[in-house]
Amino acid sequence: MIVQVLGLAPVNSRMFSAVQHSLRAFLDFSSKRSRGGSAGLLTRKRTLGARHSSSVGRTAKTSLVLISATLGTCTAAAMTTFDDLLEEAGNFGRCQRRVVALLCLVSLPLSGVYVAIVFQGFTPDHWCRDPAVAQRREACGWSPAASRRLTAPLVNSSGVLQRSSCEQYEADWNATALTCDTQELDLSGVPVTACKDGWEYQYEGRESFVTEFNLVCSDGWFVDLNQSALNLGFLIGSFAFGFLADRFGRKLSFLMSNALNAIAGIAVAFAPNYISILVLRSILGFGAKGGWMSSYVLLTEIVGVQYRRTVSILFQMFFSGGVLVLPLLAYFIHDWRWLQVVISVPYIFFLFYYWFIPESPRWLVSQNQSAKALEVIEAMAKENKRKLKNSALFQTLADEEGDSSSASLSDLIRTPNMRKHTFILMFNWFTTALVYQGLIMRVGITGKNVYIDFFISGLVEFPAAFLILFTIERVGRRVPFASANIVAGAACFITAFVPDSMMWLKTVLACVGRLGITMAFEMVVFVNTELYPTYIRNLGVSVCSTLCDVGGMVSPFLLYRLAAIWLELPLLVFGGVALIAGGLVLFLPETRGVPLPETIDDVEFPNRKKKNGAENQQIEETLKTDLTNNKEETTV
Repeated sequence: MIVQVLGLAPVNSRMFSAVQHSLRAFLDFSSKRSRGGSAGLLTRKRTLGARHSSSVGRTAKTSLVLISATLGTCTAAAMTTFDDLLEEAGNFGRCQRRVVALLCLVSLPLSGVYVAIVFQGFTPDHWCRDPAVAQRREACGWSPAASRRLTAPLVNSSGVLQRSSCEQYEADWNATALTCDTQELDLSGVPVTACKDGWEYQYEGRESFVTEFNLVCSDGWFVDLNQSALNLGFLIGSFAFGFLADRFGRKLSFLMSNALNAIAGIAVAFAPNYISILVLRSILGFGAKGGWMSSYVLLTEIVGVQYRRTVSILFQMFFSGGVLVLPLLAYFIHDWRWLQVVISVPYIFFLFYYWFIPESPRWLVSQNQSAKALEVIEAMAKENKRKLKNSALFQTLADEEGDSSSASLSDLIRTPNMRKHTFILMFNWFTTALVYQGLIMRVGITGKNVYIDFFISGLVEFPAAFLILFTIERVGRRVPFASANIVAGAACFITAFVPDSMMWLKTVLACVGRLGITMAFEMVVFVNTELYPTYIRNLGVSVCSTLCDVGGMVSPFLLYRLAAIWLELPLLVFGGVALIAGGLVLFLPETRGVPLPETIDDVEFPNRKKKNGAENQQIEETLKTDLTNNKEETTV
């Protein structure tokens, strides 16, 4: 129970009880003695009245000294909390702004790691290669379309007849009289077979690992594996670096992950075969997720509580900035290997952060390294041009707001409300990753200008952050969170049935869907933290967010395999799961203005916590009223 006594610093329940008892004892004593003193003054002698008044004054003075000492002790003890010392050093001063700016840059190359497959794994239009026809085309100057008519049969693709990409006529063109004047031939009766001599590609100036390793037709699922391998690395990295960051510190984990990212990222660019690319992509995902997590935790731990949500959204906005930069890089860098090098080089520069970012003082305190934590806090205060007033008490710093209970996986599903929150949040993590990643990768298979479409879809991510900041403190969390999912799902459904002749409408709806799922992705992060008790909060977020990586592994298979049946079919699946996720969010409680739960009972019986908060406020008002009345009586 946290209250404020006479405008002083927060105190705990034992301190509050001591102050309350001393105040009430003093008020009762003073009231009785004052009444007795007034009667005595009318009947006793002047000297006795003076002696009595002196006695009352000394007793009152003694009581006031006792109360002052009690209040002083309580205030000093309360000032030993880390957040109070951080407030003295500056909640968001020059030091924090510098560190946040540096760590936000880490999100820029992460966007390249996450979604560069749109360009690196780009699959251009392709058809079976026939050596005889290719030779004749070069000799006669035929267009690719003219030679394709002689090799690829017509097939039905999404209701449209077009030349096959994976089959060819089974004809020996070397044994036929094929001349430059050859006109249209009737090949309807010629049998067809799978491609035998590789493929020809409509490159459009881009070299991807698809064209280099011929990952098309029956081998097309290897492209799906590329992104799934990355998400597998994300999944393992979230657990491994969560442990490493708690065991060895945020700063060391951050540096380790960036070293790994630089090595694995550049190694991908020089990989000799596709299997080695998949292995290195998993390692890259392992390190990239660890670096992102370490950065996120560090920047939220060095700022004041009131700034955490702002810096977390700002951190994610830099990821959106990287999404905008990526198509510009891909437009000028046509080879996928060189693009990979450019994406990986920034991780080398992040290693120099060793001299520019501090270790988390909050983590140092949790490891009983208060002396080192004090050094960091003092350095922050100096850079912020502030001075610590209670640094001597830092050595006995103890966090009284935690819970001594040990976290267990069973706690997430043992009670009804906890079980409901866990399943709903897990499904939302899965859905946001599935739909968000699916919509991004879909840009590369629509057959339009991939650079412009990717840039426009990335541009709509910025309004998402501003909408969140504008609504969460005015409307709350639940309604914007649910609405974002529902809007994204509805946009996906409608887009699937809009004809290609209304391309402007398809583009607008695609942007609306991307906006909605981006909002949902950013909101699920802090809504997850607000629904779990203190002692199990980190475990709850870790377990639920693993479904994000599972959704990322499923998304490419779902997109590419269903799109082979009908190009718009993945949108129906994305829309369905997003609508379900939005409906489930409405079953979550609203957390705006509600204190963070400290125990499972606070989750199961939320009204009890609200009632206790009201009682604390009533006691505080009573104390203030009593003291005011006492001052008036003393003055009289």
